[in-house]
Amino acid sequence: MSDFHVDVGVIGAGAVGLAIARQLARAGHDVVILEKNDHFGMETSARNSEVIHAGIYYPHGSLKARLCARGKNLLYEFCESHGVPHKPIGKLIVGHGGQTAEIAAIAKAASDNDVEVTPLARAQIAALEPEVNADIGLLSPSTGIIDSHQYMLALLGDLNLVRGTHLVGARRSGDYWHLTVQSGGEKLTLTAGMLVNAAGLWAQGVAHRIEGLRDVPPLFLAKGNYAALSGRSPFRHLVYPVPEPGGLGVHVTLDMGGRARFGPDVEWLDAASPAAIDYAVSPGVPAKFTPLIARWWPRVRQEMLTPDYAGVRPKLVGRGAPNADFRIDGPAVHGLPGLVNLFGIESPGLTASLAIAEHVEKLLR
Repeated sequence: MSDFHVDVGVIGAGAVGLAIARQLARAGHDVVILEKNDHFGMETSARNSEVIHAGIYYPHGSLKARLCARGKNLLYEFCESHGVPHKPIGKLIVGHGGQTAEIAAIAKAASDNDVEVTPLARAQIAALEPEVNADIGLLSPSTGIIDSHQYMLALLGDLNLVRGTHLVGARRSGDYWHLTVQSGGEKLTLTAGMLVNAAGLWAQGVAHRIEGLRDVPPLFLAKGNYAALSGRSPFRHLVYPVPEPGGLGVHVTLDMGGRARFGPDVEWLDAASPAAIDYAVSPGVPAKFTPLIARWWPRVRQEMLTPDYAGVRPKLVGRGAPNADFRIDGPAVHGLPGLVNLFGIESPGLTASLAIAEHVEKLLR
């Protein structure tokens, strides 16, 4: 006999897990969220640049492109209706004369994804950001910033969140999933008609505990370090260079208080184990970042930067491979009723979270 029964069990209380739980609860289901940490959103969702992405870079027709475009609109609406702090401050993507082809490719990708961007020449860039040195660029007016903690708090609402709880195992029997969980030093069982694995960095580990599940993708971890700018920020927009392999290049973002930080870089971790992650930021990060930033902000000096924080992206491909799409597997993929697994939910996962929630609900119908 189970200790309790719910319609849906959601594993993981990051932004995506909370959005999914809210979506399913609004559809009339009794939902419980199982979170291994002491609080919601303590990992990837709390260690990112808090950018509302426009959906520029992703291959046309991909899940990232479609869910980012839909999610961006839903997110702005949600922030307005729930009083979540946010600002559509816009983003500049900047380059130099030798990067004309790269900027043109980004503009085409934006056009393919129906994302508005405006080409910029040197004088136009200087008018928007006087301290930025660049020959060419693009303006993305729909890019913004958000207070991710307040967003997750609004998503949580009165949902049933069980903290400090680990999934030990799950198996399907009849019409229900039978879950064994470790909580508060004791093992409990629960039954659920539907199960959603939204465990982020830990999704593969959770998937290996689901009986009968095959084809769990490999996990690769890419750490991104950030450096804070001391003093008052001279920037009014987000400023990005041309993307680099595995990431979008060391760029400047602003938080809701106007504080500027630079990052993230891409540091591939040797161990594909979330438990082994060291989130400490090396004292050498300011020295590493300074020449990269100086390519488009000549006034930067190493002493203006201090190590800040780091996050880690759960990737489905390793160093040197093209970026992979989100992988959201429903019953049609794995053949197990009432189960959805989400793998590789990195950027733009925060922006896309409400659209991901819609997508998961459709897969479970």
